[in-house]
Amino acid sequence: MNPAEAKKNRPTPKRSAQQAARKQPLVPQDRKVANRRARDEMRKQRDQARIGVMQGDEKYLTARDRGPQRRYVRDFVDARWSISEFFIPLALIVLVVGMFGGPDFQVIANIIVYGILALVILDSVVLNYRVKARMADKFGGRDRLEKGLTFYLVMRSIQMRPLRIPKPQVKRGEFPA
Repeated sequence: MNPAEAKKNRPTPKRSAQQAARKQPLVPQDRKVANRRARDEMRKQRDQARIGVMQGDEKYLTARDRGPQRRYVRDFVDARWSISEFFIPLALIVLVVGMFGGPDFQVIANIIVYGILALVILDSVVLNYRVKARMADKFGGRDRLEKGLTFYLVMRSIQMRPLRIPKPQVKRGEFPA
């Protein structure tokens, strides 16, 4: 039997009857319960989004972190040891220790901080060169690379590994292909 010829054994409901059946009140009966339910739902969505960001799920990442090129940069930076990720703690330690010494000790502390900063800049330049060369091979040339990757990789490399968001998805030494 043709589905177009099949009988439904009841009349088609009028539009007004269908609309009346779908109607719901604009304001819920108990506002406190509705607010609590909405708050719980929002909390559940935020927790789900936070977990998704921490796990590197593309759906939950910000525009800054989305895309295969950004993932490649993250994985490359996370796979290596660098002096850059120790810059902030080392600089704080040297500055705090430098406050308690005499003027000569403070000069030495400043020289150490500037030396570490120079190493961070050198490390960032080398890292940028290595990552861009590998990405050019993988993604079809330097002209196809996204803008802002240098800033992204430098900021990620300066951040201490446990504090990086999204958290590292690769272990040290597991460089991306």
